[in-house]
Amino acid sequence: MLEIIILGIIQGIAEFLPISSSAHLIIFRDVFGIGSGIITEDISLAFDIALHFGTLLAIGIYFFKDFIKMIISGFTKGTKEHEGRLLWYIVAATIPAAIVGTLFEDVFESFFRKQFILIALALIFMGILIYIVDKKMPNKKSLDKLTLKDAILIGCSQVFALIPGFSRSGTTIAAARGLKLTKEDAAKFSFYLSAPIVCGSVCLFLIKNGFDLIVANASIFIVGVLISFISGLLCISFLLKYLRNNDFKIFMIYRVIIGIIVIGWVLFA
Repeated sequence: MLEIIILGIIQGIAEFLPISSSAHLIIFRDVFGIGSGIITEDISLAFDIALHFGTLLAIGIYFFKDFIKMIISGFTKGTKEHEGRLLWYIVAATIPAAIVGTLFEDVFESFFRKQFILIALALIFMGILIYIVDKKMPNKKSLDKLTLKDAILIGCSQVFALIPGFSRSGTTIAAARGLKLTKEDAAKFSFYLSAPIVCGSVCLFLIKNGFDLIVANASIFIVGVLISFISGLLCISFLLKYLRNNDFKIFMIYRVIIGIIVIGWVLFA
C-alpha cells in the first residue's frame, strides 16, 4: 500500500508539473519496480486511468468557480464574453488530441508504454524545448487575449503528449509560451485543457472495459485516487505561484537527469 501511495503522489505532482505523469508512472513502476508487485500488467492501464481521475477531481475542485463561469457564459452568451470564449476555445483545442487518441489508442498503449529509452529521450528533448521556448518568448500576453487560432495550435500540441515522456502539461505550456502567453496563464490554460482530455480518457476506458477491474481491486484504486487528488491540488497551487517569479529551468534539469538515469538503467542494469 505504501507503493500505491507513492505512485499516487507521483501522479498528482507529475500531472501538473511539466515532467510527464504517464512517463513517471511507467518508469517508477516498470523500470524501478515500485508497485510492480501489486499493479500487474493486466490492471496497469486501469490504475493509471484511476490516478488520472484523481487529478481530474483536483482540477474540478481548484477551478470550480472558473468552470461554472465558463459554462454559464458559454451557453448563454456564446463568445461575447471572455469566460464564454474560453469554454469554446477549450472545446476546440480538445478535438485534435481526442481524434488521434481515439483512433490510435491501441498503438500508443501497446507500443509506446514499453519503449523506455524513447520515453527517456522524450523527457530530455521536451525539457530542453520548454526551457528554450520560455526563455525566447516575451511574457506579455494574457489569457483574455487568446484567439481561437492560438487555442487550436495549443490543442494540436497535445497530440504529442499521447507519447509518454512528452508531457501533456509540458507540450501545452510550451505551445502557449510560444504564442507569448504569460507563464502563469500558459499553465492555467494547460490545466483547463486537461479536464476534458482526462475525462474523455476515463469515460472511454469505462465504456470499453467496464468496472470489473476497478471493483476487483477497489482498495488499491480508492487509495490511489485519493492520494493523487490531494497531491494534485497542492501541486496546482504550487506551480501557479512558482511561475510568477521563476522559469522552467529546474524542470528542464530534472527531466534531463531522470532521462539519463532511465537510459543508463535500461542499458546497464
